[in-house]
Amino acid sequence: MAQADVGIIGGSGLYQMDALRDVGEIELDTPFGRPSDTVTLGTLDGVRVAFLPRHGRGHRLLPSEIPYRANVYAMKALGVSNLISISAVGSLREDYRPMDMVLPDQLYDRTKNRESTFFGGGIVAHVSFAEPFCSRLRSVVAEASRQVVARTHDAGTYVCMEGPAFSTRAESDTYRRLGFDIIGMTALPEAKLAREAGMCYAVLGQVTDYDCWHPDHAGVTGEMVMANVARNVANAKKILRLALPSLASARECGCAGDVDSAIATDRRLIAPDLLKKLDIIASRPRRAGTNKGKDLV
Repeated sequence: MAQADVGIIGGSGLYQMDALRDVGEIELDTPFGRPSDTVTLGTLDGVRVAFLPRHGRGHRLLPSEIPYRANVYAMKALGVSNLISISAVGSLREDYRPMDMVLPDQLYDRTKNRESTFFGGGIVAHVSFAEPFCSRLRSVVAEASRQVVARTHDAGTYVCMEGPAFSTRAESDTYRRLGFDIIGMTALPEAKLAREAGMCYAVLGQVTDYDCWHPDHAGVTGEMVMANVARNVANAKKILRLALPSLASARECGCAGDVDSAIATDRRLIAPDLLKKLDIIASRPRRAGTNKGKDLV
């Protein structure tokens, strides 16, 4: 199967990467169903890239309908180790203005009905998630973003809501009192699944609106979001192009190793078909109470 170094999941408004060369498309079927769309593979400035539109081309999938597990599994199957999410977000702060870029460093989960793990059904794993985004990947993308968009914020807590309706004013005011910075609908369970898959993950958030809390701005609408996303897509593409060359080097972070120590289930009790299903996610399941994961391959 063709391979890629970097995966890009395009959010609202970003449905293709025009600058890719040697382009081909691949249809994947995973143990968790089919991804949101075909994956486009190509080369950009010497870096192999896999691109997937999160909502499907034509924006067909609600945030709650996105096959997150299939999307992340597909990227892992293609060899992706660095996964960048491009996402439209609302601002919960006066100084995070529409058209700014944000690289959040924390997450708060307000989703309800989404499958958020590859595990279960006979295998238990508890990955570390205190730091949900890769600091190395965030730093690379943030530095690239500053060269394109001066108002780039290299921190913030992203509260992920269920959707598809936007917040009520009471919810928006509450999130502000809790100290959250931006709000969106898609970073979870994407970030959790990327961590389970041992991938570096970061969100490049495109601020499109002030949600509905700001007294001097109208409440957010879909039309408003899509209009501002359209204005910012060109910037997002420039940022990605600047960031990619720095991602070809070896990773110096702990994202790849979390799963090895997270699996608690005794290898002898895991069904062979389940091991096969999760082979690329957890190729070295560890018996509870031992550190010798290599003995269980």
